[in-house]
Amino acid sequence: MRSNRIRTTALAATALLAALSLTACNGEDSAAGPTASTPSAASAGAGTDQQAPAKDDSKDGGEEAATGTASGSGTNSGSGSGSGSSAPDAKAPGTKTPTSNSRSTDTSCNASNTKLTLTPVSRPINYMLLTVTNTGSKNCDAYYYPALRFGEAQSVPPAFEDSKPQAVVTIAPGESAYAGVLTSSADGSGTGGYSTKDLSVSFAGKGGISDGTGAPAVVPLSKSVYVDSTLRVTYWQRDMADALN
Repeated sequence: MRSNRIRTTALAATALLAALSLTACNGEDSAAGPTASTPSAASAGAGTDQQAPAKDDSKDGGEEAATGTASGSGTNSGSGSGSGSSAPDAKAPGTKTPTSNSRSTDTSCNASNTKLTLTPVSRPINYMLLTVTNTGSKNCDAYYYPALRFGEAQSVPPAFEDSKPQAVVTIAPGESAYAGVLTSSADGSGTGGYSTKDLSVSFAGKGGISDGTGAPAVVPLSKSVYVDSTLRVTYWQRDMADALN
């Protein structure tokens, strides 16, 4: 009987200790609960940012734009003093870029580098053929048309404007160019006619007939030539047929 009481007492003590232990654990969990639910420092920071006044982005944007403008004059390839790859190469002082019209081996035809002859032709009527031959050692350019003076003429005859070639006639050494000369009218409509054995020819320069290329060339004539007010001349031509067309 006594042993049963002792056993019962021991069991009751064990149950009491277990109950006390469970109560203590629940108390610790309750104390730890609020601590776990307390916002962390990062969460607290985020909450503070949300409540802070909005930042003025327009001011920062202006500052960024100003900074971008300042950096534009750096080493970018755009405008400014940059050293980008698109910048042209610097040329040495005094260097000249040759143009596509540069013809260093050519010169204007003149009395010293050519030979002139005037010969009659059967067709057209009252025409003669003026031939210029390059006697020099390099090409020469025959500009516009020959300026003719028969005898004591005070002016040179006009040209047939429809005979103007598309390009300047360049004559190589030993080669020739041509001009047709209408000396007088076939129907007698010309005035102030006269006969002469004297003929001089001046060469035009790049600027025209008034831009001569030196002294005129004297052309020998085997017989007198009759000229009147209808005297005309063609532009220099590469082909003889074009000069007499």
